[in-house]
Amino acid sequence: MIVVWLKRDLRIDDHAPLAEASALFALDGVPMIALYAFEPDVWSAPDADASHLAFVRECLAELDTRLRERGGRLVYRLGDMPEVLETLHAEEPLDAVLAHEETGNSATYARDIRVARWCRRRGVAFREFRQHGVLRPNPGRDGWAERWERHMRRPRLDAPERFLDVGESRVPAASLALADELADRCRLGPDTRAALRQRGGEREAVALLTSFLMERCPDYRETMGSPVRAWDTCSRLSPHLAWGSMGVRRAYQGARRRLEQLDRLGETDPRWANSIRSFLSRLSWHCHFIQKLEDEPDIETRCMARSCESLRDGLDPHTAAARLTAWQTGRTGYPMIDACMRALVATGWINFRMRAMLVSFASNHLWLDWRTFAPWLGRQFLDYEPGIHYPQVQMQSGTTGINTVRIYSPRKQVEDHDPRGEFIRRWVPELAAVPDEHLAEPHLMPELLQAMVGCTIGVDYPAPIVEHRTAYRHAQERIFGLRATAEARSEAQAVFVKHGSRKRTRGRR
Repeated sequence: MIVVWLKRDLRIDDHAPLAEASALFALDGVPMIALYAFEPDVWSAPDADASHLAFVRECLAELDTRLRERGGRLVYRLGDMPEVLETLHAEEPLDAVLAHEETGNSATYARDIRVARWCRRRGVAFREFRQHGVLRPNPGRDGWAERWERHMRRPRLDAPERFLDVGESRVPAASLALADELADRCRLGPDTRAALRQRGGEREAVALLTSFLMERCPDYRETMGSPVRAWDTCSRLSPHLAWGSMGVRRAYQGARRRLEQLDRLGETDPRWANSIRSFLSRLSWHCHFIQKLEDEPDIETRCMARSCESLRDGLDPHTAAARLTAWQTGRTGYPMIDACMRALVATGWINFRMRAMLVSFASNHLWLDWRTFAPWLGRQFLDYEPGIHYPQVQMQSGTTGINTVRIYSPRKQVEDHDPRGEFIRRWVPELAAVPDEHLAEPHLMPELLQAMVGCTIGVDYPAPIVEHRTAYRHAQERIFGLRATAEARSEAQAVFVKHGSRKRTRGRR
């Protein structure tokens, strides 16, 4: 028999390993099992969260139903790979293992190497298929965008019509209850976001893509930076792309078809086409960043620019710990920072600009080393994608050596994106009665006004943990001082050659 090993590819559409298994059945009558292993090694990692597991579980339940409609089923096992394969092989000899390539964290990277080594020792064919636009191996960044575009335009693989399952008597399926046992073993705790997070499953992903392209997208380009409106105007597909309940190619081709339809219909409102083009560029961006981790797995734990390794050394450990706790709990004294963090912790999602602001604030205002908070932050994102997360955290922390250093003004973010305080008042109710003109910096309210609105700074809501201008100047001096050195300039060139985007406007060239 053959094993289709499922990882972050929990769908039936455009799924190369499942399509191959169905083709082998049609040609030679080869039976298969679709395997999902609940792996303690993977789910014990510091970036794993109970909400991730709950979302995966919802995806698996739907996928099992769709496989059973076609003569297959999902087989669940609790254990680490390749030990799970070893046990299966002893019970029912395996001929091949089919899987998608995965660019994950260090735990899954090491696991994939062990699986490949086990297959070679046992004489089991191991074939991995390209899933998104990430190249393995990558011939280089020159021409990467064109190769990505060609891959996205290739015909999508339809959901297979029929499988031949080996049968329950030969390989028992077990059940999704193994997820509960895994959660206990890995001490993941309950899914604290269950009431507010998005739901998993391929049908949910398709519904989101349809509603975005047909109804919600006109204001996408203009509102994606708004913590007030982005919840509705963004596609919200990111968890499904991260866990594989939708492939990037399906989203890309759906957006392309919608552009063609708008052209045929003679749509005169430019917002539709402009927003869809922005969405398409972000699908490319999605794979562009994952390619960085694919090409250099060390950037999960090491600065992309090695000269930045000791950039944030010297901060007193007690001060660093207090700052980290305040940031994690939304108690920094900066309303936009605190509202975004509380919203993220409660729901598992916040829009991209606010993510960048949160990381920049932790790195530049609080002067925290990105490694002290990156795994914890990964746990908060329902759409946690290691290949996007770690390069982005480093980019906002100024440790890539090549990207523009952005240090956000918390006051300006309020003025630009929440001037009436809709978002802040929802997530920081202590500030509900604070007048709009003081909402960005409530610590500047006169004491009498604080008493009148029932919000005493330092009691009901904290004073700013750091002073903005002082922290801003300190970060600029340290980062730009380092970048001015000959070593950093030389290193930046090497980083750009390996990781830099080649898509530039003529003016920027």
